[in-house]
Amino acid sequence: MAVHLANTSLFRTDAFIDGTWRPALDGTCRPVHNPATGALVAQVAECGADDAARAIAAAVAAQAEWRNRTGAQRQVILARWHDLVMDNLDDLATLIVTEQGKPRVEAAGEIRYAASFLLWFAAEAMRAYGDVIPPTNPATRLSVIRQPVGVCAAITPWNFPAAMITRKAGPALAAGCAMIVKPSELTPLTALALAELARQAGVPAGLLQVLPGDGTALGKALCASPDIRKLSFTGSTRVGRVLMAQSAPTLKRLSLELGGNAPFIVFDDAHIGQAVKSAIAAKYRNAGQTCVCANRFLVQDGIYDEFATRFARAVEALRVGPGSDPDSVIGPLISAGARDKVEAHVHDAVKRGATVLCGGTGDRMGPLFYRPTVLRDVTPAMRIAHEETFGPVAPLFRFRTEDEAIAMANDTEYGLAAYFFTRDHARVHRVAEALEYGMVGHNTGLISNEVAPFGGIKQSGMGREGSRYGMDEYLEMKYICTDITDPDA
Repeated sequence: MAVHLANTSLFRTDAFIDGTWRPALDGTCRPVHNPATGALVAQVAECGADDAARAIAAAVAAQAEWRNRTGAQRQVILARWHDLVMDNLDDLATLIVTEQGKPRVEAAGEIRYAASFLLWFAAEAMRAYGDVIPPTNPATRLSVIRQPVGVCAAITPWNFPAAMITRKAGPALAAGCAMIVKPSELTPLTALALAELARQAGVPAGLLQVLPGDGTALGKALCASPDIRKLSFTGSTRVGRVLMAQSAPTLKRLSLELGGNAPFIVFDDAHIGQAVKSAIAAKYRNAGQTCVCANRFLVQDGIYDEFATRFARAVEALRVGPGSDPDSVIGPLISAGARDKVEAHVHDAVKRGATVLCGGTGDRMGPLFYRPTVLRDVTPAMRIAHEETFGPVAPLFRFRTEDEAIAMANDTEYGLAAYFFTRDHARVHRVAEALEYGMVGHNTGLISNEVAPFGGIKQSGMGREGSRYGMDEYLEMKYICTDITDPDA
């Protein structure tokens, strides 16, 4: 075992299928590397279409029994899974630091965030309510019940390898569905550890399964299967479109949480200190590798220079280093491709007239480290204005009026998250309602939690995760009309 864990049962490299740990049917494996050091961490099973078929058959069988359990029975198991996740927080955080690279404080925070969905949906298992409808005919009775959608699949990303699983599996299991998880090839170890804890919590065999492996092959197999009734995906808009097309022949229900291009608007009347602090949180968490990271900083003329100076000074103080270093704030990027994209965006911006206030280069810590960067005098003509950077780079744009800020913010195909800062109470309502985004943060850069709906509009996807609305994604509505007359009367 290349990772030191107190609970050695959490280090798993096989697939988890039908309640047992199994290698891929063809015996192939894929390496997992530490992005901070490049070191080999593990060789993990590389599942394919045949493994998916085996998992789907097990899920269908498990679903038949699980859907008939009461909400109270599901609640007990989900709550137990939550408790085990919290009991093993340190080990799970270690796995995230090792395979994903984020600083340990952030990794531990992600585990708490992941666990919160299990506890929330444990309670929601008791609340899959229906309705009684007043009839139009006194001889009938009308009602609506909600039932589990069926076997589900989740394809999860590398940037939140724990939370993106529990945010999907929690409501699925609470609603009475079986769930097959295909984690990112870059971060499968966290997913497999969560599956082991689910097994220990008493989740029945076949109900929660984890298939590490190639995304293209497994994605096709899961989309093609008529037994998979729901697919939930978090990732790029490009891949989301592919999965949507592949799911069309079986008319699957879809939840797609896709790319973003979040604006961060600072008006003249904002509290600059609050805005700077929130900008750090909104931009540099996980080295800028989150779908709700601020990607464009729109700052009004009157405070542009002061905000730029104070923001750059705060960013320059952020410490770069491996996630295992307790003082690190900025960890590595996930891959060479991610680093290349960041470098290309900065190079393009500078070539077109932007000024680097801090950062702008790689870091001596290693090839995947990039210094946190602030660019000023950025314009809409630059690539960084339209493409999601997914790295630690903050471009500053200038605007004059409220209408101009809203127009700039909405000038994108994406609509996931937006942030704005103002102390004008009338402006709060105008701007929040005018922004074309599924989530809006006012005077805060942190908006994610388990009790509010997470999701976007436009090319940022469809559906919502978390909150009571997240249960609706895994439930079908059934209308029942009963004639109560006595035919013999």
